[in-house]
Parts: sequence; C-alpha cells; structure tokens
Amino acid sequence: MQITNSETGKYPILDGINYPSDVKKLTIDKLPALCDDVRRFIIDTLSQHPGHFAAGLGVVELTVALHYIYNTPYDQIVFDVGHQAYPHKILTGRKNIFSTLRSFHGMSPFPNRDESEYDAFTVGHASTSISSALGLAVASEKLGRHNQHVIAVIGDGAMTGGMAFEALNNAGIQKNNLLVILNDNHMAIDPNRGALNDYLLDITTSKTYNRVKNDVWNALGKFNRLVPSARQFIAKVENGIKYVVMKRSNLFEGLGLRYFGPVDGHDVVHLAQLLADLKNIPGPKLLHIITVKGKGYKFAEENQTKWHATSTAFDIETGKTVKSTSTKPQGPKYQDVFGKTVTELATKNSKIVGVTPAMPTGCSLNIMAEKFPDRVYDVGIAEEHAVTFSAGMAAQGLVPYCNIYSSFMQRAYDQIIHDVCLPRLPVILCLDRAGLVGADGATHQGAFDISYLRHIPNLTCSAPMDEIDLRNLLYTAQLGGKGPFSIRYPRGNGFNPDWEKPFEEIEVGKGRQISDGEDIAIISIGTIGHEVSLALQTLGTEGLHPAHFDMRFIKPLDTALLDTIFAKFKRIITVEDNVLQGGFGSAICEYACDHFYNTKIKRLGIPDRFIEHGSPEDLYKVCGIDSKTITETVKNMLKE
Repeated sequence: MQITNSETGKYPILDGINYPSDVKKLTIDKLPALCDDVRRFIIDTLSQHPGHFAAGLGVVELTVALHYIYNTPYDQIVFDVGHQAYPHKILTGRKNIFSTLRSFHGMSPFPNRDESEYDAFTVGHASTSISSALGLAVASEKLGRHNQHVIAVIGDGAMTGGMAFEALNNAGIQKNNLLVILNDNHMAIDPNRGALNDYLLDITTSKTYNRVKNDVWNALGKFNRLVPSARQFIAKVENGIKYVVMKRSNLFEGLGLRYFGPVDGHDVVHLAQLLADLKNIPGPKLLHIITVKGKGYKFAEENQTKWHATSTAFDIETGKTVKSTSTKPQGPKYQDVFGKTVTELATKNSKIVGVTPAMPTGCSLNIMAEKFPDRVYDVGIAEEHAVTFSAGMAAQGLVPYCNIYSSFMQRAYDQIIHDVCLPRLPVILCLDRAGLVGADGATHQGAFDISYLRHIPNLTCSAPMDEIDLRNLLYTAQLGGKGPFSIRYPRGNGFNPDWEKPFEEIEVGKGRQISDGEDIAIISIGTIGHEVSLALQTLGTEGLHPAHFDMRFIKPLDTALLDTIFAKFKRIITVEDNVLQGGFGSAICEYACDHFYNTKIKRLGIPDRFIEHGSPEDLYKVCGIDSKTITETVKNMLKE
C-alpha cells in the first residue's frame, strides 16, 4: 500500500514539504526536525517497498542543506551512484509516488532527467558525477549563466573510479565554480579498500589536524567576514596547517581544488551555514564530509553491507525479513553458485585468484575471500583496471576469475579487446547480472554483452541454462588451453536446489538438444531457455511439439548441431535475453545466410530501446521473451 502523508500523520514537518521552495521557508532551526521526518519516511516506506536503503539514510542532512541553500533546479546537483538520491527525490515533488520506486511504471530507482527537472543528470553507474557536473558548469559559463552553481555529490567508494580522477584533473585547471562534495563513509557496498581510503582515513582520524584546523578556521573565518581581501592569506594558512600537521600536501589541493573539511555530515545546521559560505568562494572546491551509511537505523548502521539494499519487506522494530508465503522450492542465487564453485575450485587449484571492482558481496566472491583472503582482490570501482590487472596476473600463469556485472563490464570494453583477447590471455570473465535485472532498470539491464563480446577474436562466449551448467562452465574454463573465456549468468535464483554435482567438463562450442520435436525448432541461449520449457509444456497440452535446443555457447557456435537443425526444420525461433541487434539470433541468421540455408527464422529478444525497471516477469512480457509470447509465436509460425 502506498504511504501518503494524510494516511500516516507521522511527519509533521515533511507534511508541508513538496518542493525545495517549501524547504527554504523553514527557519534554520527547523532543519533537524525535517531531517528526522525524511529519515523516518524512508525507513517506513522501504520496509514495505524494498529498494536501496543505507546510502540514502546517510545523506539526509546533506540533501536538506543543499536544497535549503541552493536555488534548485536552476542550481544543479548531480548525485554519483543514484541510490544516494532518495532524500533528493522526496524533497523534489516525488514524495507521494515514492512507494512506487523500482516497480513497473513506478518511480525510477536513480536520478532521471526524463522524470524530473530537479535531476540534473541521468545516472546509474559510479564515478561519473564530477565529469558531468564539470560539463554542466562549463556550459553555464559559456551560456552566460555566471550565477548558476553546480554541485557534484560523490561517495568515497565512487571516488576510487579512474573517471573521477580524470575529472578532478580537468576540473583543477578549468577554474569553474564547481563544488565537489565528497561523502566519506568508507563504504561502497562493502568496506572500501585501497590507498585512497587509507588517505581519507588519515585525514578523518588526525585529531591534531582537526583541532588546529577548527581553531584557525573559526578565527580566520571571523576575520574574513571583516576583511574580504584576507581570503588569499587564509588559504595559505590552511594549506600550511594541512602540510605541516599531516606531513604531506593535500591530494585535492595538489589537483587545483580548494579543500574544505572534514566536517560532520550529519550536522545539518552547520552544513547549511558552510554551504552558504562556500557559495561565495570562486573556483573549483571540494568539501569533505563524514557520514555514516545507514544513519538513524540501528540495524543498517551495524551491518552496512547487508542493508545497502533491501530485497524484501522487513519489520522495522526487529530488522527481520517478512518471509514469503510461497512454498515453491527455489534454487540458489546464481551469484552464490559462482562464489561457492570458485572457492571449491580454488581449494584444488592454487593458481586461481578472484578479482572484483568493489562487489565482493554482490558477486559472492566474499565466500572465497573468507577462505583465501590473500587470493581475492577488491580493486575499488575500477572496472578497466580490474580487467587489465587480471590480464597481468594471467600473463604470469595465474588463473583469474574477473567478476563484473554485465552492464559494468561495458566500461572495460577496450581492456577486454586489447589487454585480454589480443594477447590471448586466459582471463575468465564472469558477467553477473546478465539479461534483464529487473528493478534497477535501464542503467543496469545486462542487455548488451552478447552483442559486444561475440565479435571479439580469441574469446569464448558461453551462457549456462541452469546452475549445474554454470558450475561446469566455471570448472571447464580453468582446465587450461581455453584462452579468454566469458560466462554470462543472470541475477536472482535458479531452478535446481540440488545443483552441487561432481564436476564435468563441457566441450567448448558444443550445444545440446533439450527435447525432440517436429515442425519448428526453438534455439535458446542461457537461462531464458526455461521460458521456452514453460512454453513447450503449454504447447504440449494442445498437441504441438516443437524441438528445443540449448546452444550453451554463442562463440564458437556448434555448427554441426546447427547443420542438423537446418536440415530437419524449415521454421526456427531463436530466444535470448540480449538485444536483438548483433545478438545470438543474429549469429544464427548469419550462419544460415553464409551456408545458404533456406530457413524461416524468427528472433525473439530485447527490442531496440532501453528497458525500464520492473519485475523480470513484467519485463519478459514487455520484451516478448516470456513463455506466453513464445507460445503465440510458435502458433503463428505454424499458421503461416
């Protein structure tokens, strides 16, 4: 049920807030109460309508302060990784549709320019905010809007991405009035790793630096209000403090951005006052705020990784999941099949290592990390580095399983071609969340990987139909002599609770017949083959019996099996959860054309548009790859 203000009466300040203009009407002493209302509203709503949870709770005060001080949407705020943006959405006209988030035709899970004028940039992937915000700031100057402010809010996890550093490097010489706010909570989904995290920890835990900085800031801040020309002197004193006390120059100052902080990101009154001061300081600036991911909800603060997002409803008082009433047996999550299988393989093969860009829990490499902590590498949100880092280890004889979500792997495309496939290095690319991921929507759908991988020389491309296939493909890939090897598999649960069978090698490029039939052959790739199986059950009750073939490999194709299929069937349907352009069906059509087969082929797959958020079942219907559409397609082809 949708939560609205009139139904609850629990949010006395938020009840009167619909847009940032309403926030500005409050006196500054009312802002903490508004923050309490916003935080409670998020917890109440997400306990019934699951979504990204802890990140939004951590930026409530910052979001309120930003909309209190800046003139949005004229002033533009870009949120890095959109799951920080829930408080922003609540304050910008979407409070009464907030409970529809991530549902079919509901509120977008991330900032979206098509949804609201307050969303300055459409986002979903990490580390993009500084680049896009700098572009907005440069355009403002070029178009004569010299009083327009642009703010990038980036989490410290996203700051590990190479694109963020590229943008900082450029921002430092552009000299536009860009404000970068570094939301530092030492967390991505899992705790942050790397030298940048250690550097920020140095700053935030240096008691001497913070005590001296605060004393001088207070004294010189008062002086600055009396003598505006003192700004340059104040800046030099600040830099001297940072250098002398910390024994090193400030990273951000070295890149040309004035550094302010660290400050308490949960003191909304101080934040508002500080932002008001920063509006009057020209040039690129970075404000470093310290926050707690999951702030205000005990269970989220205690287990920030678990509460990064909720997938089911939960009891607010206990934090316990409201259990499903379904009695249908369910297979394991595909990510857990990966994590447990790789750990088992690593026990037998000491050369196996795991690599992930800040997703050890998301892809279940944390299972291997618990047993072999020195053989799993979380490289931060840095997909390009993850792939080439894996290639370097493979060049020395290690066996790297590089696990990156399908839509995130797009960011490492050049590295796959030049650093893995060109030198034929045996990196095993594991593409989690392939196909339609559901509620995360257009920015996260794994809709393109078959198309962008299958034409790369030297690369084997595979897709298991079930958990047992995934287990055996992971085993096959590390046997040696296979070269670069990709395995795509979906988000969510499988179909076989009893999946932990003895390993069996799968012959590369070998498909299989699932069921024999007549008149029509259906050729599928990956787990979408289960929709085909459901369709065949329905067709069977009507006396129709198409054959079903699971190819397992997009590249190399099982040409012997295809020759057999084309020789017997004059009508063929291909089914895939990838875009139709250049996908699996295209590969089948190319083979038929090149070998002069006169066969009628109907391709089912994801159409040429970005697919919105919703349940996988809804999205299968939208894309025409659900069992009902497959059934109707078979009937229509038989009529023809």
